[in-house]
Amino acid sequence: MNGLMTFIALLVGAGALAAQTTAGGIDRGLRFAISFPLEHSRVPLDGRMLLAISRNDDVEPRFQINDGPDTQLIFGIDVDGLEPGEDAVIDQTVLGYPLKSLAEIPPGYYWIQGLLHRYETFHRSDGFTVKLPMDRGEGQRFNHAPGNLFSTPRRLYIDPSADRTIDVSLDQEIPPIPPPQDTPYVKHVKITSTLLSAFWGRPIQLGACVLLPLGFDEHPEARYPLIVNHGHFPSTFTGFRPTPPDPDLEPDYSERFRLAGYNRIQQAYAHTFYKEWTGPDFPRMVIIKVQHANPFYDDSYAVNSANLGPYGDAIMRELIPFIEKKFRCIGAGWARFTYGGSTGGWEALAVQIMYPDEFNGCFVACPDPIDFRAYTIVNIYQDTNAYYVDEQWKRTPRPGRRDYLGHVSATLEQVNHRELVLGSRSRSGDQWDIWEAVYSPVGADGYPKRIWDKRTGEIDRSVAEYWRENYDLRFILQRDWKVLGPKLKGKIHIYCGTMDNYYLNNAVSLMEEFLQSTTDPYYNGEVEYGHGAEHCWNGDHERPNAISRLRYHQMYVDKILKRIEETAPPGADLTSWRYQR
Repeated sequence: MNGLMTFIALLVGAGALAAQTTAGGIDRGLRFAISFPLEHSRVPLDGRMLLAISRNDDVEPRFQINDGPDTQLIFGIDVDGLEPGEDAVIDQTVLGYPLKSLAEIPPGYYWIQGLLHRYETFHRSDGFTVKLPMDRGEGQRFNHAPGNLFSTPRRLYIDPSADRTIDVSLDQEIPPIPPPQDTPYVKHVKITSTLLSAFWGRPIQLGACVLLPLGFDEHPEARYPLIVNHGHFPSTFTGFRPTPPDPDLEPDYSERFRLAGYNRIQQAYAHTFYKEWTGPDFPRMVIIKVQHANPFYDDSYAVNSANLGPYGDAIMRELIPFIEKKFRCIGAGWARFTYGGSTGGWEALAVQIMYPDEFNGCFVACPDPIDFRAYTIVNIYQDTNAYYVDEQWKRTPRPGRRDYLGHVSATLEQVNHRELVLGSRSRSGDQWDIWEAVYSPVGADGYPKRIWDKRTGEIDRSVAEYWRENYDLRFILQRDWKVLGPKLKGKIHIYCGTMDNYYLNNAVSLMEEFLQSTTDPYYNGEVEYGHGAEHCWNGDHERPNAISRLRYHQMYVDKILKRIEETAPPGADLTSWRYQR
């Protein structure tokens, strides 16, 4: 057996050598040697070394990587203990996106740029030591993260067949992000979480952007309901603008909504919300946006996780009590609500289910998959491959993104391969990797156990079973309805467009099937669809998606008021927060 294995190894090695051999001898092809100078660090650095290559110079190459048809090229490798001046080499064996190898690049002139996404070492309480990119105030974006090193873009001729080394020096560093400033209405708070700090082995902060009601200082006797808006990382409370729209703002164009001057529209609706919020009849409440960026993503999904730690408990037991005390909230489940869209939609439903007594209603728009039989368009319990339909004689790729007409702009394989290039071991800081980090058990190496092979798409059924028991929200509701049903009656409200860009309506439909079948008690909530609406439809049947998504904060107020009036316990405070000014 050993002799046979040796023979096979010799054949493989000979094949690899032949692939690199030309008439002139051994040709190693094009490669890039990327290093950083001593002035940027006197100690070795860990991280993901990235090389972005672009045909155009509209913006720097590092900002041109996406899932759309206009994406440019990127390649990446892990570096551990890279010394100042030491080369990290990206050659034709390194996986790239969307081209798999440097060897596939057509000869020509390109802009090139290197970037080191820096990792930190964490000694976790579960005994694992892992290297991850801690968020530095940017919301886990590798191309914006302060402290990351990058090179000045250069235009040069690339010929993959040439035996050539191109040196790239990371001569710049992304500067720190200035903290946002408080205003009379918007406050920014941070706490150091005891629970999370213990898990990660270093101080971990939670924060919130707090929107205060009109008359907060003038009414010290008032106690307010709290509304928790879950979603992606907020640097401040967006969508709230005390000043009128800037008349000198140069109009932009939104490709997503096919609208000119969408930046002006956003400012106009933000100012409209300010006028409504400070109007005489608007109920006085406190709204918060939670800041829970972490080493894997721009938010934690607001639940406890084997890989991320006890974020659910930290938010519910540490952050929210701190905010409710500081900003005079009522501090009881009947006066606490949650809402969000997309990631925030999943989080709103998840915290309502996992902390059923702590919220009196959730308003869930276009949620991330809430039934893993429709993990976008993959059934992780039955399908064998996430990237291709299970077939005998042909190979049909699964789509990853569509528009309202069904036009596909990316496949699941392409989206996942982009993430794999940006970071190994679920460290891309992007969507599919954070789902994996939140839902999966810890692997033998201390990183999340893969739901599927990131290169091939082959699904690990044992991981799928773990997901089902712990994070499949429909399954959890169905399994535990005898206990959860009485606590959730009238609290669940779900909204989704029928042409959601990421096929999220599929899981909503499966959830609706279960909810409509509930008895003892009947769920008594709502599931609504926007016909032909794309991602982030929130239940507004009157306005187009481009506008309704700008009205989340005031969208559910009437339903919240009605719910409070119907369910508040005897003697509850229903008046101190209803003042005119």
